[in-house]
Amino acid sequence: MKKVYFIGAGPGDPELITVKGQRIVKEADVIIYAGSLVPKEVIDCHKDGAEIYNSASMNLDEVMEVTIKAQKKGKLVARVHTGDPSIYGAIREQMDILDEYGIEYEVIPGVSSFVAAAAAIKKEFTLPDVSQTIICTRLEGRTPVPEAESLERLASHKCSMAIFLSVQMIDEVVKRLLKHYDKTTPIAIVQRATWEDQKIVIGTLENIAELVKKEKITKTAQILVGNFMGNEYSKSKLYDKAFSHEFRKGIEE
Repeated sequence: MKKVYFIGAGPGDPELITVKGQRIVKEADVIIYAGSLVPKEVIDCHKDGAEIYNSASMNLDEVMEVTIKAQKKGKLVARVHTGDPSIYGAIREQMDILDEYGIEYEVIPGVSSFVAAAAAIKKEFTLPDVSQTIICTRLEGRTPVPEAESLERLASHKCSMAIFLSVQMIDEVVKRLLKHYDKTTPIAIVQRATWEDQKIVIGTLENIAELVKKEKITKTAQILVGNFMGNEYSKSKLYDKAFSHEFRKGIEE
């Protein structure tokens, strides 16, 4: 019997799906894609006769019914998620159901919107003597957040942060971040990273809420915050000419 594949479609640019992910989409008999966030162009490479379902209008039971019926008939199923399916992808509940039915599946990772957003502003999350840690999180909404993972607690580390699904609450985000970050800390909002209508707003914790409201950004945006966006950092040891490692002997000065 054929597997079910959970595929990360990437952040939006149709060329940012992996080669493997695109191959499976091309071979699939049934494609269920998250049409609210995955552009149709990502699956336009499907073969003739493939069954296409937009999960934006489906609930979990409906998605799984299509998936299980197709797999039982020997069809290859591609379940296409936005970004990387392991981050806010709601794939665990789908995989658990497949386990109950003894159906084999595979997860194909994708480019997450938080790394696409960093690429869009041309910054590196991990800079020596600035930050070596990235926190990916969100504010609580209809989905709760454990108290130990509240934004203000995570902000106490003052490392690089990528905040998902929260731009509509930018005032609250700023309020909580200011409990630990300085008001001059750089912050960037990247809406629809890698899409043709991508929008970037860069400021500080002092003025970002005003800038976001001015640009009318209310959804589908990454919030990146931290001094990794500044200009003060130490160079990496990796390419330091005096640094020796397994593949290169350093030059003595």
